[in-house]
Amino acid sequence: MKSFYCLRRFFTAILITFLHLGLISQNAQFMNFLENNRIKSEQEVIVGAERTELYLPYLKTKRVALLVNHSSRVFGQHLVDYLIKSEVDIKRIFAPEHGFRGEADAGELVPSTMDSLTGIQIRSLYGKNKKPTPADLREIDVLVFDIQDVGARFYTYISTMHYAMEACAENGVEFLVLDRPNPNGFYTDGPVLQKGMESFVGMHPVPVVHGMTVGEYAKMINGEGWLAEKITCKLSVIEVVGWDHSDFYQLPVRPSPNLPNMLSVYLYPSLALFEGTNVSVGRGTDFPFQVFGSPFLNAGLFEFVPTPKPGAMSPKHNGMTCRGIDLRQDGAWSVIQEKRFNLEWMMLAYNNTYDKEDFFLKNGFFDLLSGNKKLHQQVVNGTGLERIRKSWTKDLEEFKNIRSKYLLYPDFEQSGL
Repeated sequence: MKSFYCLRRFFTAILITFLHLGLISQNAQFMNFLENNRIKSEQEVIVGAERTELYLPYLKTKRVALLVNHSSRVFGQHLVDYLIKSEVDIKRIFAPEHGFRGEADAGELVPSTMDSLTGIQIRSLYGKNKKPTPADLREIDVLVFDIQDVGARFYTYISTMHYAMEACAENGVEFLVLDRPNPNGFYTDGPVLQKGMESFVGMHPVPVVHGMTVGEYAKMINGEGWLAEKITCKLSVIEVVGWDHSDFYQLPVRPSPNLPNMLSVYLYPSLALFEGTNVSVGRGTDFPFQVFGSPFLNAGLFEFVPTPKPGAMSPKHNGMTCRGIDLRQDGAWSVIQEKRFNLEWMMLAYNNTYDKEDFFLKNGFFDLLSGNKKLHQQVVNGTGLERIRKSWTKDLEEFKNIRSKYLLYPDFEQSGL
């Protein structure tokens, strides 16, 4: 039996080697795809924040709070600075995960503080208090949300938006979304979050990849009655111009510390599930969310060593050599070509780990990320990939019907992407 497992590991290593040898041609396909389906830049797309004629005159008559971070840019400057120069009365700034300047680690508690540049009070919505209090919203007429999202259910900016909308509804404050493109808005995929699995990394019955902008998502939260007691807030959305769901969009700034480039953004929905396992996704390297590996993995030829870096000061397997797969050549191509998040990497890692008993973290975080307790067991049981995908097809189709009611931009299903 021991010789059988040795042979299996040997042939697995040979197979992965051949896959890596084929990366050059696949990467060429990816480059050809990008050339034929050009990624739009910020110069070609007018984001909601830049359509100032639609909201600036209104804000000048109101007492304003902002829910923003480092991605809240307009005309080459931070939205806060622009609105102050435009004589808008900003009473308070709210900050999501990673903080107002976007420098905190994932999961790091973000303290409330004062912005050193403007003197405006910053209230953290990541940590002990994830929802604005009535005192926070006292003497506020409108709360403006302008944050770049990446379109994954467990990316916490949409959870912060939910709580902000709920607080606004409860306190008679208007909620204004300055919309931005979703760089993963060209597909929807993954298991839909099941009832009872709600958490800050998944609050709503949506799939892993929801394919919506934050403006569309806010409309869905309101329209589907997902706020407490099914209340609704007074919601307005300033739409994007020059982008739709069949377009690919180059983010002008990294949306969070460990998503440094578009490759990491495309791979994030697939690799973030590893956060619930003992496998590293490259936090603490120069290529986070572009690789995966662990000291216990007997697959792949690539090695990396996580070390403390800004945005990842205590990375998983700190100082240890991790063996695994480098996805910087073909990883994004597989996602874009198939228009679905990649589960094969998770199955490959589990099937080739030395410590299956400890592969999934005991805290159940994988189940919260996947949105159910079934996927974990399917991987352990060796359920076939297509059978796993078939198990979430019905829920995914039902979600697509809901999603279609709230779209503000032409959809990829209409364009045939």
